[in-house]
Amino acid sequence: MTGSLLQTRNLSLTRANGDKVLQGVSLDIAQGERVGLIGPNGAGKTTLMLCLTGVIRATAGEVRLDGAPVAPGGFHPGMGFVFQQADDQLFSPTVAEDVAFGARNLGLSGAALDAAVTAALDRVGIAALADRPVHHLSGGEKRLACLAGVLVMSPRLLLLDEPSAALDLRNRRRLIELLGGMDQAMLLASHDLELVLELCPRVILIDDGRIVADGVAEAILGDAALMARHGQEVPHSLTHHAKVAHGHGRLVV
Repeated sequence: MTGSLLQTRNLSLTRANGDKVLQGVSLDIAQGERVGLIGPNGAGKTTLMLCLTGVIRATAGEVRLDGAPVAPGGFHPGMGFVFQQADDQLFSPTVAEDVAFGARNLGLSGAALDAAVTAALDRVGIAALADRPVHHLSGGEKRLACLAGVLVMSPRLLLLDEPSAALDLRNRRRLIELLGGMDQAMLLASHDLELVLELCPRVILIDDGRIVADGVAEAILGDAALMARHGQEVPHSLTHHAKVAHGHGRLVV
């Protein structure tokens, strides 16, 4: 993991009614780095991701990918955004056609297009669903189809908005294993703090459109006072009801 891939400086967004949705957000994500983005509802997590991809134009500040400005409204295949609601992303009649959309935007056609689609479907484990109508997919299958539709463009950075939402335990575990085996950098927004803890060595806590903490996942997620101040709870796996004090051999409760 070397070199800075994504940079934002003083990114801000103020609505027409005066509401400040993002306030001076500055962050760097390195190549191959996995970063969790946490915070209460309305904190600005999804809006931040939409500004990073250029879907929403920020009021002030800048976003750079590999040093190049990310222009609002442009096509940025280096970043792949997986929406929170799969139905907001899937729009073609079949899975294969949906995955092919991004590859066509890269100029692929014919055998090269078919190969890229097959490789993306294989990577997420749903090659057998290539001809399935997207409205006949389960929630977990839709999530994987969305991910394939992003991976077909070989992005260097994945932006994932609540990737485990509405998944059953089996599909959640499958998603964690899939994401954990990828080389891409990731910014992963989620209320599933156990998933964040498992996948992301670094966590950014955002509230009221501002970054209030940025650091080692265990340190931030395990800080009960910090988490409570921003409407969060310490993940169960970091909650210790008792531990043995180092070097003393006595039980500390």
